[in-house]
Amino acid sequence: MIEERYQKRYKTGDTPWSIGKPDFNLIQTVTTMDIKPCKALDIGCGTGDNSIWLAQKNFTVIGIDTSELAIQKAIEEASKGNVKCTFMVIDFLTNKMEEAPFGFAFDRGCFHSLNSDEERKSFAKNVAAHLEKDGLWLSIVGNADEQRDGPGPPQRTAGDIVNSVEPYFEILSLVSSHFGSNHQNPPRAWVCLMRKRPLA
Repeated sequence: MIEERYQKRYKTGDTPWSIGKPDFNLIQTVTTMDIKPCKALDIGCGTGDNSIWLAQKNFTVIGIDTSELAIQKAIEEASKGNVKCTFMVIDFLTNKMEEAPFGFAFDRGCFHSLNSDEERKSFAKNVAAHLEKDGLWLSIVGNADEQRDGPGPPQRTAGDIVNSVEPYFEILSLVSSHFGSNHQNPPRAWVCLMRKRPLA
């Protein structure tokens, strides 16, 4: 199970995705695409760096994760910075959130952790179900164009993304970038901004 794997990694501290600051791709997209403050959902929020940044930019943020350890840390970090965020332990794949609809959804590395096209489609459908009309979803996804020798985030092609999200979202931009990282050679990423389709 994905949840168990993440719980184990949080316990051992093997969390390369947790970088102690918001991902620059989120900052860049929100500022350059002029995404206005609204109710936001951070799916797989981890220790809360991205949720906290959004809250500091006047978004009303709910961060969710399956890891209790990650959520505890996120609550501590928000409290330390005196930032108002709500953090909850929830499995997004199996739960519908009563707080919906949201104007903006963000995930950094959740969508790409699903292995089959069917699972990714189901995830995209669930994101759409949580968004208001014309709601936006920003997803940062491991990029399969990178030739890699060692370990790293799951890798998906541009085609994988398009196939999974197209029924529910219009892709506004799909840009090749890299993950915000503390490593010298950060893994490559797709940065995909989407708008919910009218009938989704």
